[in-house]
Amino acid sequence: MAVPKRKQSNSRTGKRRSHDRLKPRQTAHCPKCTTVVPTHCVCPKCGYYMGRVVTEASDEG
Repeated sequence: MAVPKRKQSNSRTGKRRSHDRLKPRQTAHCPKCTTVVPTHCVCPKCGYYMGRVVTEASDEG
């Protein structure tokens, strides 16, 4: 089994892990009802997506 000859430095480990963080979810405003919606998702308030109504509007709240 291969074993490293020297300990990997903290700096080198940090450089490798610099891209492992969580990125915030991209959001956009619905063009019909201006609700903040994640991109590429149907609007939960009006059911609008890609220029057409995909689902019926939910009557919550």
